[in-house]
Amino acid sequence: MSQFQSESQFQSLAGRLLVAMPGIGDPRFEHAVILICAHEADHAMGLRLDRPADGVTLKTVLSRLDLTAPDAAAGRGVLVGGPVERERGFVLHTDDWISDDTSLPIVAGLAMTGTREALSAMTDPETGPDRSILLLGYAGWGEGQLEDELAENVWLVAEAAPDLIFDTAHDTKWSRALAGIGVDAAQLSATGGRA
Repeated sequence: MSQFQSESQFQSLAGRLLVAMPGIGDPRFEHAVILICAHEADHAMGLRLDRPADGVTLKTVLSRLDLTAPDAAAGRGVLVGGPVERERGFVLHTDDWISDDTSLPIVAGLAMTGTREALSAMTDPETGPDRSILLLGYAGWGEGQLEDELAENVWLVAEAAPDLIFDTAHDTKWSRALAGIGVDAAQLSATGGRA
C-alpha cells in the first residue's frame, strides 16, 4: 500500500474486472481482462478471462489427473489465468456449488475453488455448478503494486457480468469489457499525451 493511502482508504476490487489499457508494456497482459478474486491491503490475485490455453481442453486435464473425463469435456476449453504458477488450476464457478472447506467466495453468485473435487464437479450436470471454467495460473500483485498500476492508468476497472466471465468469445472480451464502461476500444491510444 502506498505511503499516501491509509488502511481506511483501501477499497477491495474483488469481483470486479481489470481491463488493460493499450500499451500496457507487458506482452503477457496486452488486451487482458482479469477478474479480481482476492484483494487485500497487502496483496491481490486475479484470473485472466480471455486467453485460451492452446491445445488444452478440460478432458485433457481431467485425463492427466486420472479423473473421469466425459466426452463433453473435450469441447470445453481451458484458459491461461495468468503467468504465476501456470501448472496450478483454478475453477471459477457459480456459487450454486461450493466446497465449504476450499471454495473462496468472490462476490454473490461467484466463487473460485482449486481442488480435484471442483474439477470433477465441473462435469457433473446434476450436482456441479451451473457455469464454470478451468484456468491455469493466476495474476498476482504484492502490497501496493496494483494500487500503483491503477494510479498509473495501466488498468481500467469494470463491473464483471457473468456472461462476459463465462462465455467463450474470448477474442472480443476486451472490447466488450471496455464497452461496458462506455469506452470505445477503437478510440484508445497506446500512447499518452500531455496537455
